[in-house]
Amino acid sequence: MEEKIFLKGTEAIAEAAVRAGCRFYAGYPITPQNEIPEYLSRRLPEVGGVFVQGESELASINMVYGAGSSGTRAMTSSSSCGISLMSEGVSFCASARIPIVYCNMARGGPGIGSIQPAQQDYNQATKASGNGGFRMMVLAPSTVQEAVDMTYAAFDLAQRDRNPVLILGDGVLGTIMEPVVLPPMRSQEEVKKLKDDCRAWALVGHDPAEGRAYIKPGCWSTKDQEQTCRNNAALYDSWKNDVQVEEMYLDDAEIVLTAYGISGRIARSAVSILRREGVKAGLIRPKTVSPFPGDSFEKLDYGRVKTILDIEMSIPAQMANDVKLYVRGRCPVETCLHAGGEIMGRDEVVAKVRELVK
Repeated sequence: MEEKIFLKGTEAIAEAAVRAGCRFYAGYPITPQNEIPEYLSRRLPEVGGVFVQGESELASINMVYGAGSSGTRAMTSSSSCGISLMSEGVSFCASARIPIVYCNMARGGPGIGSIQPAQQDYNQATKASGNGGFRMMVLAPSTVQEAVDMTYAAFDLAQRDRNPVLILGDGVLGTIMEPVVLPPMRSQEEVKKLKDDCRAWALVGHDPAEGRAYIKPGCWSTKDQEQTCRNNAALYDSWKNDVQVEEMYLDDAEIVLTAYGISGRIARSAVSILRREGVKAGLIRPKTVSPFPGDSFEKLDYGRVKTILDIEMSIPAQMANDVKLYVRGRCPVETCLHAGGEIMGRDEVVAKVRELVK
């Protein structure tokens, strides 16, 4: 039986990053993600890595940009308003095709908002992480174990695509403690090979005579820029096979609950209660919110499904717009919402479903 270790969400993410081969981190303190840099400040030097507390979020993301340019697996993290400050640097990483991983432990907003958990960064994460219309894979864990597994996978996905990858969490996920099975620790030899695999494009001191590919952080020709965007669009289309979603009881569901992250965890629990009451409730929980699991909504039997209930810690609702895009008016999409740091309650979700059933 695999050994389980009791870890806080933020610390579990940090340890998973180290085990995935992350050897550079730069970040700036902000609640509720502070344990990520705190943990890595101790852990990275143990494996020959580098930790830097930047003077700001702007400095930190650009340090990660530089480290990633060398082929080193690099990471940063922040929360909501801090992530907004990083958006230009993330856009530059997308433009130059630099593989980085970053984590948003979201808090209430807009502005500085509150330090309590929220899900008000969905549109930012999936639609507007920076200028230029680039996209990223956005992974949305609902448990500490999923946070571990997704963080570990994120570094491979970033290197595969040469593109930023975002772990979208919130303050609940960051502060809860759960038993987890940690992934294997990559050896120093494996980490070196991962970096060597980037030599075709990374800044590692090549002789110009090699005529290799190189990092192109911008295209001054409009034709070159358009072709870059076409190439990127083809990459985004290839992510159809990377969609992750949890589905429950859709074969006979008459009301379908949908939510991601911590709200998805609450929705799953609510569905179990409602089923015991005889309510034919089902669940669609996106694990990737980009790419979005639209096929899960397309394939529903709308002759049977009467309502979809979107559950978010965001006012106004944000993921609900993606849900409506795929439902296409075939049934009502209702909402159950909190925002600004108010945490969703399972009893509220159950009560909302009972009201809709009546």
